[in-house]
Formats: sequence, structure tokens, C-alpha cells
Amino acid sequence: MHELSECTLLIVDDTETNLDILVEALADITEDISVAMDGPSALDAVQDSPPDLILLDIMMPGMDGYEVCRQIKANPDFCEIPIIFITAMSEVENKTRGFELGAIDYITKPFESLEVKARVKTHLSLQKAQRALARQKEILEIRVRERTQELALTQEVTIECMASLAEHRDPETGGHIQRTKNYVRALATRLQSHPRFKSAFTSETIESLYLSAPLHDIGKVGVPDYILLKPGKLTDEEFEEMKKHTTYGYNSLRAAADKLGDHSFLRIAMDIALTHQEKWDGS
Repeated sequence: MHELSECTLLIVDDTETNLDILVEALADITEDISVAMDGPSALDAVQDSPPDLILLDIMMPGMDGYEVCRQIKANPDFCEIPIIFITAMSEVENKTRGFELGAIDYITKPFESLEVKARVKTHLSLQKAQRALARQKEILEIRVRERTQELALTQEVTIECMASLAEHRDPETGGHIQRTKNYVRALATRLQSHPRFKSAFTSETIESLYLSAPLHDIGKVGVPDYILLKPGKLTDEEFEEMKKHTTYGYNSLRAAADKLGDHSFLRIAMDIALTHQEKWDGS
């Protein structure tokens, strides 16, 4: 019982005698018990200080328990509060209506103290367990988000490090890399608004293209310096060697991607490296 002593209860009944009986029966579970004698007062109590569990009489003058339950369950701030109906009715249809409105259990008048305590303890324990699971779920989600952010940062740093290899080999490549990233994002974003390409250019795809774009010339690390850094026009043989940088880049990225698996971010970079010299029509 100690673990439930900090739980809060709200008992709603229009008969003071019933309230006294229930408060006395439940006092050894928790002393934090509030009472209300009509529907509007119950709703005000829930609004002011949401309890962990509500015991709610069905037959009350004015607003009955069904309506109180309906309004509580319709409010997203309070809909998770478990409600046990108090009733002198035994008809199945009455109980069915309560369950349909969101009640979790019934306590039948006249009260049996042991039964009342057992039901309340059971549902308070379930409520505590559900909240503990919800907290654990929230903690896990936070950790997953943090890990995802770490992986995204690692991916970006990896790309930048790999791209810097080409940058250091070719003095003109550094500025070219940053410009290409921005051009790729601008073009992809523009294509996203076109009906023909909207499904292909999702926000995730555009971000992947933007991050992978710096690797388009990574294959230049395989081109000899005398060709890559030649100030004049390349000979036919030198030009043929220069054109191989697309294949060099593709093969290097494919080898890395194969080790990382099918979902590796390098899959997009592979295609970019291989085809970035192609014209729009593929020629």
C-alpha cells in the first residue's frame, strides 16, 4: 500500500453517507481523497487537480455519471484518468453503456469494503505501471532522437572529410563543392513543386542529395597530379584519364557502402559520383 499512498482519488456521489463509507474504506490506501456531490463539482475538481482515479456515481440529479464520464473522456488532458462507476443497477445494458463511455470497472451498492479496496488498489497499480511505461517510452524516444542526431552528424562529418580529399588535391574544387551543394538543394526543391517529380523529391531525399553532393568529385583523388593540376588543355589521352574520375568515385563509394549495408547514405553518393557528368537526357 505504501507505493499507492501518494495516489489521489476523487469520489463523486450525491449521498453524503456513501461518500463517508468510501472515504473510510479507502483511507488506508491513500489519505489524498477528494469528494464531490454533483457532476459540475466533479468536473471542476478534475480541472483544478486531476486525480489518479475517479469513483463516479451514475444516478445523480442533474448531470448524471454517464455525462460526467463522457465529458472527462472527451478532454485530451484528462481522458487517461481511470473511472470506476458506482451503481445500484445490475442490468447488463447499464454496465455496457459505462464501458462504452470509457469506464474501466464497476462497484455495486451496497458496498463491500474489501471488494472496493481490492478494485481501487488494482486500478491504481495499473495506472502507476502505465505511467512508468510511458515515462520509459519517453526516455527511450529521447535516446533514439539523440542517437539519430549523433549518426546524422557523423554522416555529415564523414562526407565533409571525404570531400576534403578532393578539395586538397584540386585548389578549385573547394568552392565548387559548396556551390554544388547549394545548387543541388535549390534545383531539387524547385523540382519538388513540379507534379511530375513531387513524389520522387521528398524532403528526406533532398536533404540526402544536399549532404551527398560534396562527394561527386571524390574520384579525382585517383587522377594523377600532372593531369588534375595541369594549367593548359588536356591531351586526348589525359582527357580520357580525367573522365575516369566518375568511375573511381563510384567504385570507392560502392566499396564503402557495401560494408555499411543497403540503407547506407553512400548509395545516393555513388549514383551522383558516377553520373554527375551526364547530360539531362543521359548522354
